[in-house]
Amino acid sequence: MKYLSLEQAKNKLEHFCAYQNRCHAEVVTKLYNLKVTPSLHDEVIVHLIEHKFLNEERFACSFARGKHRISGWGKNRILGELKLRKISSFLIKKAMLEITDEMYFETLDRIAAQKWNSLTDTDITKKTQKLIGYLHRKGYEMEYITDKIEELKNIS
Repeated sequence: MKYLSLEQAKNKLEHFCAYQNRCHAEVVTKLYNLKVTPSLHDEVIVHLIEHKFLNEERFACSFARGKHRISGWGKNRILGELKLRKISSFLIKKAMLEITDEMYFETLDRIAAQKWNSLTDTDITKKTQKLIGYLHRKGYEMEYITDKIEELKNIS
């Protein structure tokens, strides 16, 4: 089995991190996939941090912003995904501050209305259940979902 040299590993991981913000867990996985000797992992990670290619705080904040803005995810889904990536609770709290209440409810209003209008069920109970499932999978809190559904039922 051929292992990458330290310089090759640094180079490959610099490109990996420059392309998109990464978390430590993704970098470690990439190091294993590239068959970098485990004894070099710490050295490569330290190099990436020192040269600002790897920054867990930057990753967490941009992840939260992007997943909310682009994918329409709610706070529960973002929180779960950040935990999955082994981000510290301190950084998760900081990342969640990136999403203002105004942005949050604007997105919820938009995606709930789009989904509600795209559902063709004539049975209002089925339509409601489908919307609840959809918004729940997106990571929105049940109290906001029920409020939104009542609002949408009153409009249509």
